[in-house]
Amino acid sequence: MSWLLVAGDFTPLGGMDVANHGLARYLSARDAVHLVTHRAWDDLSGPRLTIERVPRPLGAHALGAPLLDRAGRRAWARRRASGAHAIVNGGNCRIDGAITWVHYLHAAYRSEVSGSALRHVKQTMTYRRDLANERAAIAAAALVICNSARTRDDVLRAYAVDPARVKIVYYGIDADRFGPASVAERTAAKRALGCDADRPLVGFVGALGDRRKAFDTLFDAWRALCRDERWDADLIAVGAGGELETWRSRASDDGLADRIRFAGFRRDVPAVLPAFDALVHPARYEAYGLSAHEAICRGVPTLVTASAGVAERLPTSMADLLIRNPDDAEELRERLVAWRGRLEQWRDAMESVSNAWRARSWDHMAAEITALAEAA
Repeated sequence: MSWLLVAGDFTPLGGMDVANHGLARYLSARDAVHLVTHRAWDDLSGPRLTIERVPRPLGAHALGAPLLDRAGRRAWARRRASGAHAIVNGGNCRIDGAITWVHYLHAAYRSEVSGSALRHVKQTMTYRRDLANERAAIAAAALVICNSARTRDDVLRAYAVDPARVKIVYYGIDADRFGPASVAERTAAKRALGCDADRPLVGFVGALGDRRKAFDTLFDAWRALCRDERWDADLIAVGAGGELETWRSRASDDGLADRIRFAGFRRDVPAVLPAFDALVHPARYEAYGLSAHEAICRGVPTLVTASAGVAERLPTSMADLLIRNPDDAEELRERLVAWRGRLEQWRDAMESVSNAWRARSWDHMAAEITALAEAA
């Protein structure tokens, strides 16, 4: 068996890149695999694996995407007669009869980007191109694999595709990296971030380049919470993006510099998560939500948008942690107050969910995808 995988990145750093990395590692242990990608992690190597690296000029998706598509189609032209399987991410490469793996559906959400008129024009042009490529790739696919029921439903609403060709495969986890943390680990993690180990700490993990992750809602809720002198929790945001400095300035202007800290981009998220007494993930659109998944596996109580794909895997006993309206700062404030009143109970309640989710590895996910591909 041989495989062609086309994706922007194969790394363990987060999001869809981790899933791509897990699939590539699994397949290359048993079959011949050729990756077409902008970036692949150094641990992806071996006699069965070849990597074709594609430039991403200036680090820009808009410039790199056409090059990745072209390279992927050329690679397929060299392999299709041999009976290889092709798996592509979303609309990043149109290959007739390929498997399209949807991690994020452009048709389901359009981000609002702040900034200059030129930035808006560039964002609009990129969105239209991504949407057209996504539509074409899904229409050409022999099989569409989705990371959640939410994503499957979005695909079926947006595109004329046979429901029998659309399957759900949930993500896995690296249980060694994302295991439950001890009290000593939690204390050490807070101190490593420069935070007071005796104060509750709420974390946010996500890009700050647009408003999809709804940090603006969390900021407004936090500002309201801090007006009450009894509120004793602090907030730390992990992530980078074009709006990072704007949020730093707003926190300073509102007198919240000592209550909201910005850690920027971190590669050591598994080591950072134990510092959190709660993770808040109020995304306006989330096909899945791997950062929430990872936090739960580390035993962190997680407030997540009810519409996020990851939320459909939570038991009904966790309903009070689900954010119904990611635009409603008052709702989020109330849920945070309720969480604070039951902090230790929520941590205890996460144990069974954490154990269950850690039992599903990236290899389990990859084996399901492999079986679907071979059947198709």
